[in-house]
Amino acid sequence: MEFNSYSGLPNERVKAANGFDYAYRDTGPTGDGAGVPLVLLQHFRGNLDNWDPALIDALAPGRRVIAFDNAGVGGSTGTTPNTADQMAHDAIAFIEAIGALGLGQVDVLGFSLGSFVAQQIALTRPALVRRLVLASSAPQGAVGMHGWAPEVIDAVGNRETSPEEYLSVFFTGSTASLQAGRQTLQRIYGARSEDRDTATNWATREAQYDAVCTWGIPDHAKLQRLSCLGMPVFVANGDSDPMILPHYSHLLAGLIPQARVKIYPDSAHGFLFQHHAEFAADVDAFLGGPR
Repeated sequence: MEFNSYSGLPNERVKAANGFDYAYRDTGPTGDGAGVPLVLLQHFRGNLDNWDPALIDALAPGRRVIAFDNAGVGGSTGTTPNTADQMAHDAIAFIEAIGALGLGQVDVLGFSLGSFVAQQIALTRPALVRRLVLASSAPQGAVGMHGWAPEVIDAVGNRETSPEEYLSVFFTGSTASLQAGRQTLQRIYGARSEDRDTATNWATREAQYDAVCTWGIPDHAKLQRLSCLGMPVFVANGDSDPMILPHYSHLLAGLIPQARVKIYPDSAHGFLFQHHAEFAADVDAFLGGPR
């Protein structure tokens, strides 16, 4: 089955019942035999253009893959909410809106902040989610997650960020990881010169970081919520992630009945871009595997 490369996809829009217009890109096979679509939830301050095309192109041959800007982000209308809970409701509205195009259940891949939202979707509307992939993630209420380390927020939280600051958080200092990081930057910023997505604004940055900090307020009782998730879950991270430490991946997987975890070597927050071929193969095997 043929599909279009992510770097060349048009920006599409759909109006949801909440009144917002959502920007999205849609690739991979559709129609009979296409299977369950995979919906992607983006990281802090990210928009459609911040997905590595190599990762999405590796995921798309076997399934429909849909990336979108949540409410108030990038090319989507509305105001970015300051809680993962409201972000989840807004994401559900988008999924329901594209349901008119033939969706029933979906698989969900959430990355970083998107993984918090993905957890909340699965808790709020469990019948909607068949399988769940949580990349660079942590459970709500975990001790030590109340905001990011100063060097991390200085690198990715300022009004203007540089390629060097991006590399310092998303990749390790090794020669191999930095080389992979520069290749990722070239794919993200060099593969598409026209019809790029609208940049995220400062109001979105502030609201999203409020959501991150609220998610990280220590609360042992909130950890227990995850025991009710009945779907299979794949938890993944890099072994040197300074933004969401990999020990939270093990904590998260231990709280979910049907979870498995994998930590990728010599990689940081952007492990899924650095190891895009291996990660895509792992996701493909997980989504296609037995329950």
